[in-house]
Amino acid sequence: MNKKEITVTKPFMPTLSEYLEYVEKIWNNSWVTNKGPLFKEFHLLLHDYLKADNLCLTVNGHSALDIAIKSLGLSGEVITTPFTFASTTHALTMNQITPVFCDIKESDLTIDESKIEELITDKTTAIMPVHVYGHSCNTEEIERIAKKHHLKVIYDAAHSFGVQRDGQSIALCGDVSIFSFHATKIFHTIEGGCAIYRDKNLEPLFNAFRNFGIYSEEEINYIGGNAKMNEFQAAMGIVNLKYMDEIIQKRKKLTLYYRKKLNLIEGIQYFVPEKLSTYSYNYAYFPILVDENKLKISRDDLYEELKKFNVYTRKYFYPLVTDFGCYKEQYKDVSLPVAKKISQQILCLPLYYDLSYEDIDYIYESILEIKKVVE
Repeated sequence: MNKKEITVTKPFMPTLSEYLEYVEKIWNNSWVTNKGPLFKEFHLLLHDYLKADNLCLTVNGHSALDIAIKSLGLSGEVITTPFTFASTTHALTMNQITPVFCDIKESDLTIDESKIEELITDKTTAIMPVHVYGHSCNTEEIERIAKKHHLKVIYDAAHSFGVQRDGQSIALCGDVSIFSFHATKIFHTIEGGCAIYRDKNLEPLFNAFRNFGIYSEEEINYIGGNAKMNEFQAAMGIVNLKYMDEIIQKRKKLTLYYRKKLNLIEGIQYFVPEKLSTYSYNYAYFPILVDENKLKISRDDLYEELKKFNVYTRKYFYPLVTDFGCYKEQYKDVSLPVAKKISQQILCLPLYYDLSYEDIDYIYESILEIKKVVE
């Protein structure tokens, strides 16, 4: 057995000296939050990187999603995907909005745009798709549907930092796109997030909802929370942003090596999103589908057996949102055959900047060993 644990993810860490250089600035400024100097510097750097005119930095990705919902004034029903992290659905529910779940496509696991229109009612105010694993949704068709039915579009782009289409960030799609900068993401600020919004007139709302509803020094016109990014988060963002191209290229090389190895194992399917669109992928995750009939072992058993080899994977996303304890009674009669099937087969293998080719060899050999035993 490998003595070293291989975890499913691991945050990219710049050199300590680089980060401490900015921490020293925080000490010298005596300013740790409330739009400090590093917050402003990071905001400008991110603005340039994403080529986004309107950007709101937040303490985490969930807050960005919550603020987007409030700023767009959504209500009633919003069509979304069940194949996502809890935050996507919780943000709607906590704003007294009813999520309406649309099935996904087997090709890339994003929302099935061909099934959206049949779910639209007179209560529908928006569509909230997810660029799952960084796989781009069919943004053109979703935009067409939204315009036809006068709906807003919020993209949960938590997985998609660094993804581009035609040389532009995917952040520019929809009325709003939100990112998570959590430590598990390809780009992180320890915790953090941001919202990119199309309409410049929304700026006062995004700023107010981020800061207790404060509109000006003597006006509190909204009921808002505290979602401000602090200086320590901004410092990590400033340092890490310099490495983005290097991070994506390293993860691409690891992904290609994974594919080469897994081609030799019948019963494991991986995704090649580069072939599904004309966009630049970010290699944020390495999801596989386990075919129990061919591999001779179920996804759940493979997940457990790999632990014995000190390899820790993740059933991401399982269970479906509609199977959560807090939602399953409400959605017990909803039919989502593709999403249900995928949730029972999906497994994310370890992928991070510090992963080595030797680690991938070990993971591959561990799967072969497990397969040999069950056969």
